[in-house]
Amino acid sequence: MNILFVGDIVGKPGRQALKQWLPVLREEHALDAVLVNGENAAGGLGITPKLLDEIIAPGVDAVTLGNHTWRKKELVAAIDSYSTVVRPANYPDGVPGKGSVLIPTSVGHSLAVLNLIGRVYMDPVDCPFVRGRAEVERLREKTPLVLVDFHAEATAEKVAMGWHLDGQCTAVVGTHTHIPTADERVLPGGTAYITDVGMTGPMDSVIGMERERVLHRFLTGMPVEFRVANERPVLCGVVIKADPESGMATSIERVMCGAG
Repeated sequence: MNILFVGDIVGKPGRQALKQWLPVLREEHALDAVLVNGENAAGGLGITPKLLDEIIAPGVDAVTLGNHTWRKKELVAAIDSYSTVVRPANYPDGVPGKGSVLIPTSVGHSLAVLNLIGRVYMDPVDCPFVRGRAEVERLREKTPLVLVDFHAEATAEKVAMGWHLDGQCTAVVGTHTHIPTADERVLPGGTAYITDVGMTGPMDSVIGMERERVLHRFLTGMPVEFRVANERPVLCGVVIKADPESGMATSIERVMCGAG
C-alpha cells in the first residue's frame, strides 16, 4: 500500500501547491491514500469548512489538524459534520470532532489515521504517549494499518514518540515546525518515522510568513502582523509503503515538489 502524507498546508500558496502537485504524485507513486495536515490553511492559522472542502476536493482522504484546530470559530460548529477530519486525540474528552478516523482502501483493510499533539512548548493537553498507545491499540483491533500524525514542537518529544510506538503502528510522522528533516527511516519494529514532514507553502519565507515582517520582529522586538508569503510554493511530504496484512512499513521516502 502506498500512502502520501503532505506536511502543513500554509495559506493559499499551500493549497495551490497541493492542487498542482497531487495529480503528479498520484501517478508517479500509484497512491492508495492521501493524507494532509491542514491546520494552517486559512491565512497561516487554522482552517475553515470552506477551505476543508477545497483541500478534500482533489482526492484527499483525510485531513489532520493541530494546535490551531480551534483558531477559526466556523470550524468549531462544523467539525462534527466531517467524517475524514481528525483533530488531536489527546484533547480533553468531550471536545468536538474526532481524534481518529478509518478510511476505506482498495487493499482489503481500512487505514486508520490518528492525530496527537505534543506537550513540550505547547498548550497543556492530555499525555500524548499514554493516549497515543491506547488509541493505537484500539485502532489495531480494527485494522493493521495505523498512521499517526504527531503535531509537536520539540524534536526529542517526536523522536521519543517514534520509539514509543515502534512496531505498534504503520508510521509516526511529525508535523508543526514546517521544516523537513532528513531522518526518515523504518524503525526496527517496522514503523516508518520522520521528525517533521515539512511545509506545503511558500519556500522563500520564514516558515510560511513574509520574511521582511518576521525580520522586523526579530530586529526590533516590536509586534507586527505576520502575513503568508507568496514566493515559490512547494509541496513537502512523504510516501510510505506498507504491507497491508501486517500493517508494517517497508519504506519511507521524502518528496518535495516545486523547489527546483
